[in-house]
Amino acid sequence: MTTTVATTGLHRELGLTDEELAAIEARLGRSPTYTELAMFSVMWSEHCSYKSSRAHLGSLPTEAPHVVVGPGEGAGIVEVAPGVRVAFKIESHNHPSLVEPSSGAATGVGGIVRDILSMGARPIALLDSLRFGLLDDAHARYLVDGIVSGISSYGNSIGVPTVGGEMVFEDCYAENPLVNVACLGVIEDRVMHGRAEGPGRAVVLIGSSTGRDGIGGASVLASAGFDDASSSKRPSVQVGDPFAEKLLIEACLELTRKDLIAGLQDLGAGGISCPVSEMPAKAGTGMSIDISAVRRREEGMEAFEVMISESQERMLAVVEPAKLEAVLGVCAEWELEACVLGEVTDSGRLEVRDGGDIVADVPAASLSEEAPLYERPARRPEWLARLRSAPAGDDPPPDLRAALATVLASPGVASKRWAWEQYDHMIFLGTMRGPGEDAAVLRLAGSDVAVAMSVDGPGRYCYLDPYEGTRLAVAEAARNVAVTGARPLAVTNCLNFGNPEKPEVMWQFQEAVRGLGDACRALDLPVTGGNVSFYNETKGRAIYPTPVIGVLGALTPADASVGCGFSRAGDAIVLLGATHPEDLGGSDFAALVHGIVAGRPPRLDIEAERRLHRLLQKAAARSLMVSAHDCSGGGLAVALVESALAGEVGFAVTLPHGAAHRVLFSESASRALVTARAEAAQALVTLAAEGGVPVVVIGEVGGLTCDFGGFSVALDEATNSYETALGRALAD
Repeated sequence: MTTTVATTGLHRELGLTDEELAAIEARLGRSPTYTELAMFSVMWSEHCSYKSSRAHLGSLPTEAPHVVVGPGEGAGIVEVAPGVRVAFKIESHNHPSLVEPSSGAATGVGGIVRDILSMGARPIALLDSLRFGLLDDAHARYLVDGIVSGISSYGNSIGVPTVGGEMVFEDCYAENPLVNVACLGVIEDRVMHGRAEGPGRAVVLIGSSTGRDGIGGASVLASAGFDDASSSKRPSVQVGDPFAEKLLIEACLELTRKDLIAGLQDLGAGGISCPVSEMPAKAGTGMSIDISAVRRREEGMEAFEVMISESQERMLAVVEPAKLEAVLGVCAEWELEACVLGEVTDSGRLEVRDGGDIVADVPAASLSEEAPLYERPARRPEWLARLRSAPAGDDPPPDLRAALATVLASPGVASKRWAWEQYDHMIFLGTMRGPGEDAAVLRLAGSDVAVAMSVDGPGRYCYLDPYEGTRLAVAEAARNVAVTGARPLAVTNCLNFGNPEKPEVMWQFQEAVRGLGDACRALDLPVTGGNVSFYNETKGRAIYPTPVIGVLGALTPADASVGCGFSRAGDAIVLLGATHPEDLGGSDFAALVHGIVAGRPPRLDIEAERRLHRLLQKAAARSLMVSAHDCSGGGLAVALVESALAGEVGFAVTLPHGAAHRVLFSESASRALVTARAEAAQALVTLAAEGGVPVVVIGEVGGLTCDFGGFSVALDEATNSYETALGRALAD
């Protein structure tokens, strides 16, 4: 064994506490070596170990007949139709994207793609949920440009289309952008697992060489807050190579298809240390490896650097000895480096050699499953009661037309065309509904099945009430799927919060998890996996609590999917669901017109939400809807304009009874704006009434004007405002 650590306080520099060092020494019965300490520092980091969140995540519902693989693997797998299985998951790359926007976002894409790949699935689609500061700040514009560029360049290069997502602008994200990326993949042959079963099997490292880029990258950057010294962390951000990733995708899929590998896991946060500890720990085995076989792209790399480097485009496979030559041959055909690191053992230990030196020898489970588990103190913020009781910003504006113009021209509400035109969303030609729709809809090759997927995360609502805000996030993401005609099936989540060591932040997190669990149980949506991102905080200022919810749905036949755009003059415009005039707390109207984020968010009636989903599915199956659009952010006013612009045709409506500004801008949940052919409108109304969903015909499609009754806006004027606002803000 090499020399043990002697430097006082070194563990603190690596992010470990005194108590954690003592726990390591107790597990080992001695002081750790330098390499062991480095391995524990990344594997016990917040990002890798979930030490502040695991105790709460276990309360989430995870099982259902259609769930093939739930939490604990690289991604969840859902059977969306008999014999048709898809993998999906969302991950964060927030902190690396702050330090180096383009590389941080690009490697975030690469990482989630490899998570999907590790399950034996071909990645077919990406969605991104992005949060930035206000665009009057030059640094915010720099982050937007770099992050969108990183996502587009990597996704386009690997041939995986970016088909949807969201982009939000709030001051609280100015120094803590959020980059959450979801990926969807299709199981082509076998489901893979990240398990190292079978002592005597070979352990093979596949992919790019290992360098110092990414040492302590995601695992360390995502496990602490930021301050004025954050720029010094720039070398920790990984550098991606999308062309190597494309080769890795095809090679791993061929290895899976030919039944040449018995286990597969990507190398993300934690580097080599992660799979060589997690894979045997899950299987109850051990592993012996020699890292002198690892191809290093830099001279003089130490053993600890090789073990914790987060260099990208790498996978670890477990291989039967008789199949080893064939595995190496496939990798060579795809021009990928592959080396035999070692073998699976029955010792329960992870033994790491660097040539003739043993640099680490620890119980495999001590690095992964036996990581610390904290029940951190939680306390409701004292300021929350004052915030909720403050004026919610629901006073009538002096000019409704001007208020609508303000909301439409806000970068957070306006079209994100500037971003999604940089993405290739038609690769594979399976995208039926892409960016700009409520949910992306993709036809699965070789079947009549389509899948729909949406991501949503209302940070303002969660700031005012993390429990109710998270329930609303689940409901809206599911509703976005339902308006396409699809049945919501499962949830993945990315929970973005501040410093968990602060009781107020921990309370927000606990309330959000409680809301997530309650909403998912009520809507029969199992949680198949996800990610927690803590320490989104700079100079003591945290982001809004931002749980981003991804919902997956399925639709058969695929051609029954419904889009959001108005279509033919004379079609009836129908509002489904009840509008509550008090639901302006945390709304776009309150924030943009009055500059207020206060009060209470809308209250979710979960049974009303369920009834709406069932109605939307039945109406789509009976071809009663020409279009359907979720009515949420910006209220009915924005939903009407967005539907008109999507179809390039105007409308005339008579507003339901009530104060006009509240009817127009209320963000009451469980509502959808739909259109029907004139001859089918009564059938839709009858179906809604039978399903217990409030329904009212408010007008009809036609003309070149958005006519709200009391005021109107020319369609070309609305188009110019809505379509160009983001580009103008970024050009300032």
